[in-house]
Amino acid sequence: MSEPISKNTSTRISRRRFLALLATGGVALAAGTGRMFFNIYRPQLSRYRLPLSGLRQPLRLLQLSDLHFGPYLQEGSVRNWVEMTLAQTPDLIVITGDIVDHGLRRPLAPLLGALAELKAPLGVWAVWGNHDRNRFRRIEVLEQALQEIDISILNNRGLSLRPDFYLAGVDDLRTGHPNLSVAFDKLPQGAASVLLSHNPDLLPQVPGWVGLTLCGHTHGGQVKLPLIGAPVTSSRYGQRFVEGWVDAPGSAYVSRGLGVSMLPLRLNSPPELVILDLLPENYG
Repeated sequence: MSEPISKNTSTRISRRRFLALLATGGVALAAGTGRMFFNIYRPQLSRYRLPLSGLRQPLRLLQLSDLHFGPYLQEGSVRNWVEMTLAQTPDLIVITGDIVDHGLRRPLAPLLGALAELKAPLGVWAVWGNHDRNRFRRIEVLEQALQEIDISILNNRGLSLRPDFYLAGVDDLRTGHPNLSVAFDKLPQGAASVLLSHNPDLLPQVPGWVGLTLCGHTHGGQVKLPLIGAPVTSSRYGQRFVEGWVDAPGSAYVSRGLGVSMLPLRLNSPPELVILDLLPENYG
């Protein structure tokens, strides 16, 4: 396993440029789908059951991703996501990056006040996304604010939340320095493992023995066109890791996330909260 992980930020076309082009004339292409624009303020609940090697007792994990608190998603949206999250009674809550938008120009207090309501028996854990680091050059300012409301950052580190379950997180691939070796250096033998990584472009470098990797970043493309899919994914791998379940080589889920960037629109790519019921192998 190499360390630190190398970065690659190339894309065919930037999300900013594509959405700008869409806004100035391409929106009409969407009319044929019959679904038009999903309301960015009404996330879907995506629910899955997954056996996880090494797990001895069931565990309900809820993933939030890409909140993008800022110009378009504000306190009311965050409080709605928190309410939806708590209604699922998760054992564990994770946030896979881009908690704030790089265009944030408002105080953090409304965000922190809403997120402070997030509670789970195994805690609330997060990793950094590229927008977090781009907005806060001194990222420790945001980290301390989150720590004060009991949201802990897993930045190239991991820990056992139960004797049978290990949670790890790495830095953002685009703007930070992810290190898988350090994140897993305390993994107990035989324990189930889950990795948090904001950017799915890390997935080809994640060892197959990692039980499950959770990512965000792509927004599911944010815009998907008929027959084409997502023209822009913010991934060097195009549509390979745009959303949902992928194998690369281990099992991974790429969330469409909750927020938006550049423009307040989603086309055929609704926001989502992900509920994972992790089960012991051969359970029930």
